[in-house]
Amino acid sequence: MGSGDRSNRGYVVTESIFNNLFVLELANNHWGNTERGLKIIRDFARVVKFNNVRAAIKLQFRDVDSFIHPDFRDRADIRYIKKTQDTHMSWDNLRLMVETVRDFGMVTMVTPFDEVSVDKCVEFGVEILKIASSDIRDKTLLRKIASTGLPVIASSGGADLEHVDQLVTFFTSRNIPFSLNHCVSLYPSEDGDLELDQIDFLKARYPDITIGFSTHEHRDWWDSTLIAYGKGARTFERHIDIDYEGVPVSSYCTKPHQADTWFRAMKKAQEMCGSGSAQRRVVPEGERTYLDALVRGVYARRDLAKGEVLTADDVYFAVPLLKGQLSTREFAGGEYLTGPIKAHAPLDIYTVDGPGLKNPSLLRLIKDRGHDATPPRAAMVS
Repeated sequence: MGSGDRSNRGYVVTESIFNNLFVLELANNHWGNTERGLKIIRDFARVVKFNNVRAAIKLQFRDVDSFIHPDFRDRADIRYIKKTQDTHMSWDNLRLMVETVRDFGMVTMVTPFDEVSVDKCVEFGVEILKIASSDIRDKTLLRKIASTGLPVIASSGGADLEHVDQLVTFFTSRNIPFSLNHCVSLYPSEDGDLELDQIDFLKARYPDITIGFSTHEHRDWWDSTLIAYGKGARTFERHIDIDYEGVPVSSYCTKPHQADTWFRAMKKAQEMCGSGSAQRRVVPEGERTYLDALVRGVYARRDLAKGEVLTADDVYFAVPLLKGQLSTREFAGGEYLTGPIKAHAPLDIYTVDGPGLKNPSLLRLIKDRGHDATPPRAAMVS
């Protein structure tokens, strides 16, 4: 399927598809058992719905018949071959898994490890493709993935920087939505392995793509998420599994109750980080009112006559600032009086005018800010 065929897939293909996306890496934790795989999907779908987050459940596809050389298919001493054989699932059942993810309202995502698997992703309507850290230099596979035009996420893993540069250029030059995860390929990872400053590095080096955080840690589902989000990571990936039928769960895998903590951590990070770094924040009215109450108001140093042009020698600054009164923010000198003012009385917009006091929005602000105490207008010269 080419890029022009994606308009009816039910999503907008832009960088925003990666924003605040949790990638739940089911991988081969189904162990070839369809019911186990479906239960993992169902159990995590409940936590995803409860927390109202955007999540993709990611599978791994391998065309086992072509992926493993015929002479090596029985080699139990080669761990990768043995696990691939032990977790083999038919294409029909993998399609069912993809459809179940979609039925639960989650994003469908797959890591294809060969070209046949890429074709199956297109056939099954998978929405995002993932490139494994081990495959970021597999030119044949990368060309096949790019030919689909589908959005792509890759993990940096232990790759050399020049190869990461080449990978980013390969996809962005083809206008394919692309996101790059900071990832440490240690299973499991300790806190000291995480290298979260690499998020800053990747954001600075590739400012036009979404940077994420893929982790295999086994002790924390809160702190690293807060830090990663604060540094600008916007996709988050972990392996997932469940306690079911006595099958051991790897220490780096996230269980549903831990995913709940993970999701809540990002919500807390969003709450604490606010509206983003692209522009100045909107200052709440309560904050502005509080600060306005601390500003000094302008008071007459002596009796002042109507028509006088004010200088710094004619006034002094003190708290409180009263509603309608000029503050040190507006007073510049050169203003003139429209009426007389007695010594120590406030200079306000009712008795002072000047070029800087013609803006209607400024006048409304001055009227509304400060303390409610009635200006001592009785002190004004009659």
